[in-house]
Amino acid sequence: MSTGTGTGTGSGRSTATWRNWAGNVTTRPAREVTPATVDELAGALREARADGLRAKPVGSGHSFTAAAATDGLLIRPGLLTGIRGIDRAAGTVTVEAGTPLKRLNTALAREGLSLTNMGDIMEQTVSGAVSTGTHGTGRDSASIAAQITGLELVTADGTVLTCSADQNADVFAAARVGLGALGVITAITFAVEPVFFLTAREEPMTFERVTSDFDALFTENEHFEFYWFPHTGNCNTKRNNRSLGPVAPPGRISAFVEDELLSNGLFQVVNSLGRAVPATIPGIAKISSKALSARTYTDIPYKVFTSPRRVRFMEMEYAVPREALVETLCELRAMVDRSRLRISFPVEVRTAPADDIALSTASGRESAYIAVHMYKGTPYQAYFAAAERIFTAHEGRPHWGKLHTRDAEYFAEVYPRFGEFTALRDRLDPDRVFGNEYLRRVLGD
Repeated sequence: MSTGTGTGTGSGRSTATWRNWAGNVTTRPAREVTPATVDELAGALREARADGLRAKPVGSGHSFTAAAATDGLLIRPGLLTGIRGIDRAAGTVTVEAGTPLKRLNTALAREGLSLTNMGDIMEQTVSGAVSTGTHGTGRDSASIAAQITGLELVTADGTVLTCSADQNADVFAAARVGLGALGVITAITFAVEPVFFLTAREEPMTFERVTSDFDALFTENEHFEFYWFPHTGNCNTKRNNRSLGPVAPPGRISAFVEDELLSNGLFQVVNSLGRAVPATIPGIAKISSKALSARTYTDIPYKVFTSPRRVRFMEMEYAVPREALVETLCELRAMVDRSRLRISFPVEVRTAPADDIALSTASGRESAYIAVHMYKGTPYQAYFAAAERIFTAHEGRPHWGKLHTRDAEYFAEVYPRFGEFTALRDRLDPDRVFGNEYLRRVLGD
């Protein structure tokens, strides 16, 4: 989430410093605007362009990179929220771009509808989530961006484009994961389906078993993910599969112990202790990795897919070809074991099927995601640098909203359609109104 105050509708002089959720990115824009309509946004962009200012929309600030940082016009989407319309016959919902995922999920549930898949955090705005490639885990169902059937985009000159597979198809192919480089998304149309039930099975499992049985666990479950606890041979697995119901959520005591006490409250204390006394981390990891017990519960999708995350951290995540997952993860474990690193956060592993979005991390290939974290305020550079060397050796693609050091030259090698995206950017934003230092590094000049 962001801090600081906006200036209301219309452009105004900024008096606030914008800060991302992790606190590692700050920026002081020259102006801020909170448009109430698409026309107001288009006008603000034309004015900024005429004044020689760059412009960037911001969401809830959940990116660890400086993708949304600007010294020009900061566009807040707080008034562009809510559902524009539901087409039950087509199985779609059109939502304003500033709508938080949390509000979208609860609104859809009231209508008896749901997204097919989603990530595990609901704080992001829908436009921020799709623009950076936010994903969950799935054997057959892909990222949030891959569930888009249409979007509305305002370009640097104030032109409003309606994009889909049939209209402005080249823009649609790229802008679903557009990094904020092509324009400002103002509305998104998602494919939805009648709400369904998921049964979740959480179960501790050894690292050796998870890695040896990974192909079977992936194949047999619609959604499989696991966490490995560094300095141990222990993992916690989660399998989500559709069921007939009925709703059977975790008991109140179980939910409090697992989701609040262990996963947030005690985890906060443990990480604070580890930050103060790093030598305690391996011993604590061995204990905490065995604290979570097996449990099974059933609920509607967003209540199963998502979890509260109140402990703040820094994160790097790479997508590698799915067939390279086990080898990559074993190399990561070997690196940690032979190093003097002390890692208090578990490593998260998820999967996604191939999709057709130019800069999606799963573009054109089945992918597995490995996410490494460090508690906020703990030195993370050595760990992330060592992990990144392993990931890139397997042609890894970093999550656009999470820390990495890759540049345009690297992305041109690992994304077959990278040139298609940059050529579209040259056409839609030749003056780089939406540019910033991060985009200069990852996309080139």
